[in-house]
Amino acid sequence: MPRERLSMRKIHEILRLSWGAQVSLRAVSKTLGIGKSTVSDCLKRAQAAGLSWPLPADLDEGRLERLLDAQEACAPRRREALDWVRIQRELRGKGVTLFLLWQEYRECTPDGDAYSRFCDLYGQWRGQVDVVMRQSHRAGEKLFVDDAGQTVDIVDARSGEVQAAQIFVAVLGASSDTYAEATRTQGLADWIGSHVRALAFFNGAPEIIVPDNLRSAVSKACRDEPDLNPTDQDFARHDEVAVIPARVRKPRDKAKAEGGVLLVERWILARLRHQTFFSLAALNAAIDALLTGLNERPFKKLGGSRRSHFETIDRPALRPLPPVPYEYAEWRKARVAPNIHLEIEGHYYSVPHTLVKRPLDVRLTATTVEVLHQGQRVASHVRSTRRGGYTTVAAHMPEAHQRYLDWTPERLLHWAEQHGPSTRALIACLLAKRTHPQQGFNAAFGVMRLGKDDGEVRLEAACARALAIGTVSDKSLASILAKGLDQRPLPSTIPESNPIVHPNVRGAGYYH
Repeated sequence: MPRERLSMRKIHEILRLSWGAQVSLRAVSKTLGIGKSTVSDCLKRAQAAGLSWPLPADLDEGRLERLLDAQEACAPRRREALDWVRIQRELRGKGVTLFLLWQEYRECTPDGDAYSRFCDLYGQWRGQVDVVMRQSHRAGEKLFVDDAGQTVDIVDARSGEVQAAQIFVAVLGASSDTYAEATRTQGLADWIGSHVRALAFFNGAPEIIVPDNLRSAVSKACRDEPDLNPTDQDFARHDEVAVIPARVRKPRDKAKAEGGVLLVERWILARLRHQTFFSLAALNAAIDALLTGLNERPFKKLGGSRRSHFETIDRPALRPLPPVPYEYAEWRKARVAPNIHLEIEGHYYSVPHTLVKRPLDVRLTATTVEVLHQGQRVASHVRSTRRGGYTTVAAHMPEAHQRYLDWTPERLLHWAEQHGPSTRALIACLLAKRTHPQQGFNAAFGVMRLGKDDGEVRLEAACARALAIGTVSDKSLASILAKGLDQRPLPSTIPESNPIVHPNVRGAGYYH
């Protein structure tokens, strides 16, 4: 089978998660929605190319793709069919490991599969067998997040309108320490904001965040390998975490989240059922007060509480948060128009002219618009809400266009006046014919070029003839000069014969 073609963004994430965050092959596969063999193949090619994490700052996506393609590795093939049922049975023996069974396999088959391939094949076989396993969570490994089905009403004090607030719940796997808050919606902005505040509550980041297949988190739902939306991926890169959504209709994948939601509903929301809230802040203050009691409530069978277990188990294992919290950003796809601008929500932002007609990635925050090509930022603008407006950087224009940036209608008229009154009058007509004078600049620049080619004297004569015959344009002016009509006498404005005088002839004055 041909190798799965990966985007540069996914290749970058494979290297970051595997080498930077030390996430397992299986976890990387689930996070990015690709096969484990594909992840392994990518890592082998990257290692063969001499790459390491972090990648060099000057290594753009185009060069990275060429390096990996040059080192494309051929996946090893099995020499014989392996008896995975027997191997699974052997693994139940005391002290038997998969590595030991691989060594015995290589003794019988010296040219057989490498250990990594052996593990991949075992994982693929095991994934086809529905084995119920008790979940055990390592310290600081997983944070389970979900939205509770129950909502809380918020009443507008002025209008009396009632809005249902959503409840976000996050639970650490090892200690079961719980965070909860209310949000206006389940939209992407509120969803990411809840994650940021949850990590701040725990004062650290886990290795893996496990959400449900919520539309806010997953852009393409799939039973086993859902794709995350770009904003979730952006958040994961910023906080150096892996996001692995729970599988559809697999409640064991999110048992901690389900249990956390149930506790929040019983110990927090049930106690607030008789209270009326007039703001989101008041509701969150009430939730926060009860949340402290929930986390400090002693376990019935285990010693300590969620909070004490968090302090001794999860907190030391959590990774430190970045100095600057993640700023919510949306990602868009855009194509550059021939006028070197791309449109975002009705406003137009410039990009380098060499990228015209190319598809680009756009990252939108509350204050900035970042434009990226192959993962490299090529333009950055202050975000504008003025619809129909333009934000243009002079350096993005071709050099021929940049030379005319400082021209104004007044400067053009001053230049024309130095050539003569007819030239000035023609330039004034060109500017006046347009709704905006800047729209006549190209025609005026064409007149300037004609003056350089044919001289000031001929240009003035040609302008006089164009005004006399009523053909005011740079094209008609070029035709007059090309045919030498500027050197002929102007058409006479004196009538060839005297006007007819008769009582029945009204004359031109009658119509004024």
